Amino acid sequence: MHEFKQALANKQPLLGTFVKTPHFHNTEVLSKVGFATICLDAEHAAFDRRDLDTCILAAKANQQHVLVRIPNDHHDTILNTLDLGADGIVVPHVKTAQQLENIVKQCYYGHNGRGYAGSTRMAGYTTNNMQQNLAHNANNTVVIAQIEDIDALDQLDAICQVKGVDCLFIGRMDLTVALGETDPNAPKVLEAVTKIVQIANKYELATGMFIANLDELDHWLKQHVSLFLLGSDHSFMLAGARQLQATFKQSTRAQ
Repeated sequence: MHEFKQALANKQPLLGTFVKTPHFHNTEVLSKVGFATICLDAEHAAFDRRDLDTCILAAKANQQHVLVRIPNDHHDTILNTLDLGADGIVVPHVKTAQQLENIVKQCYYGHNGRGYAGSTRMAGYTTNNMQQNLAHNANNTVVIAQIEDIDALDQLDAICQVKGVDCLFIGRMDLTVALGETDPNAPKVLEAVTKIVQIANKYELATGMFIANLDELDHWLKQHVSLFLLGSDHSFMLAGARQLQATFKQSTRAQ
């Protein structure tokens, strides 16, 4: 089993980040840093299939584990993403166990499952045989269900028991909006997030999240949240630029 998939199963702390820019340069640069994974955000950024193709290639050239947050749970979306060589998918707005069961089925080869092609990047462009491709698919593919809707909160026990899902990723901002709040630290929001974590822990299923305030990190680690997708290429650029400006202003005042 791939070390990332195994680490998820073992609930080892894992740090990744989002990539919001649909150009391979940003992916290539961040692949040099040593993140456990990077997640191309094709849900909220302007990635088309060609962009995903080149960005996944850039990640693979640097032996970087790469996820894609896909825009929907359609069969062709899942198939294209995995054929391009993504190591896994983050699927937004998972609301029911039945929906998740169908998603998982589309991620794996088998009866009524993922369509097979031996000519893709994942398949080594025909240089791997079918047995190797089936084994790679079974042992490496990561399926992460994003929980971010009120509808899903009453379905969590069933969702957590779906065979083949590796992790629940908590969409806290969407939950904030869905619950009629504007503050992700509102009591109703924190109650919902805690509920997701506790039920997932009951079934020994990994959980992940994005947090804007890193002061929360220790708390969620103690709650056994293990996957953190923090920051993005955009936030790194903004933070670096602001730090540069602040340093420059401080130095010029001293003159």
